[in-house]
Amino acid sequence: MPVCKGCGEEVDALVTTKVSGKSKKLCEDCAERAREQEAVAEESESVVQQMMGFKGRR
Repeated sequence: MPVCKGCGEEVDALVTTKVSGKSKKLCEDCAERAREQEAVAEESESVVQQMMGFKGRR
């Protein structure tokens, strides 16, 4: 059985997900958590850029 790289548990199937620009094989729960963390990080970066008046490209 495959082992999840995020939680270390044996799972039936792994999902390949990009985390911080790198592909990782995670279980469905860890993959969902990673997607949520990426979305929060992107949103917070956007808020900080707006607060500081950043006009460049991202």
